[in-house]
Amino acid sequence: MGDGKAFSKQWLTAVVAAIALAGCQPDATPQAGGDSAPPPVAVDVVTITPQPVDVTSTLPGRTSAYRIAEVRPQVSGIVTKRLFVEGSQVKKGDVLFELDASTYQAALASAKASLARSEASLVQAQFQAKRYSELVKKNSVSQQDYEDAQASYKQALASVEEAKANVHSAEINLAYTKITAPISGRIGRTLITEGALVTANQTNALATIQQLDPLYVDLSQPSSELLKLRQATGIKNTELSGIKLFLDDGTPIDQRATLQFAEVSVNENTGTVNVRATVDNADQFLLPGLYIRAAVPTEHREDGILIPQAAVTRNARGEASVFVVDADNKVESRMVETSNTIGNQWLIDSGLKAGEKVVVNGIQKIRPGSSVTPQVLEDSKE
Repeated sequence: MGDGKAFSKQWLTAVVAAIALAGCQPDATPQAGGDSAPPPVAVDVVTITPQPVDVTSTLPGRTSAYRIAEVRPQVSGIVTKRLFVEGSQVKKGDVLFELDASTYQAALASAKASLARSEASLVQAQFQAKRYSELVKKNSVSQQDYEDAQASYKQALASVEEAKANVHSAEINLAYTKITAPISGRIGRTLITEGALVTANQTNALATIQQLDPLYVDLSQPSSELLKLRQATGIKNTELSGIKLFLDDGTPIDQRATLQFAEVSVNENTGTVNVRATVDNADQFLLPGLYIRAAVPTEHREDGILIPQAAVTRNARGEASVFVVDADNKVESRMVETSNTIGNQWLIDSGLKAGEKVVVNGIQKIRPGSSVTPQVLEDSKE
């Protein structure tokens, strides 16, 4: 019994030793290719090529008429004729309304009669003054009579001048019975018809005329951009042309606008400056009051860097970055600064230089340090 127990103990010790020895053996041969690197990822890249870039700022605005004139009567009377079609084009001096002129014709005739009477009195006073000037030398009349004759002559002269002024005033009033267009332009609607009484001091205009060619475009520009524009181009108030205009739905307008002036003060509440431009409107396609967007040049860069918007990613803080491929076809993440968009591209302020390759397509498949197979796109705008 003692020998059996000793044998069993020796056998158990041998088994434990065998198991321990097996645990110390090296692992099995690893799988084939387990230590090999992943294959390069195919990506599309663009090569940075500096180019001249005009930076623009899109500003909101509205169109307004170049000139506006309200047609008003300058004398009172009954309207006898309306000589225009509402909404039509009229020229300066065209007769728009005619008033009953009978009372003004009579006033002119009366003024002319008064002038004739004054002129007749002047002839008599002149003759008497001349006659008394000869008689006073001979002491045939008193000095007082002579002076009275001279005074009557001067009074007659004044009466003639007054009568002439009355005739001229009556002629003006008669001319005002034909109400003419003060400017050329498009005339709007009127509520006045034949038979209506109009007065010289009425508050309501008979009609309104607007000159639509050229047309004003009133814009609101941030003061910082206006200062940048002046520094970059050297302009003061005018000299800037080639402003592109767009309708509210994005439709481009063929005509280019020209900057006319900027306000001399900045709005304290908004920090903007009112800017006015003019645009040719020969076909009168544009009308006053339209909402317009204007692309106003604010800066010119001779060596601007543009990259597609798809190449730029942003982190949680809003910082922009791109993937740049180095000479070994390895990817690195690069922080960049962007300022404006031009079409479907970002304008880069800093972070990139000429000749570098930026990943455009395949960004989701790579990370910093990845090996890539770059395919260079011919046009960076793709």
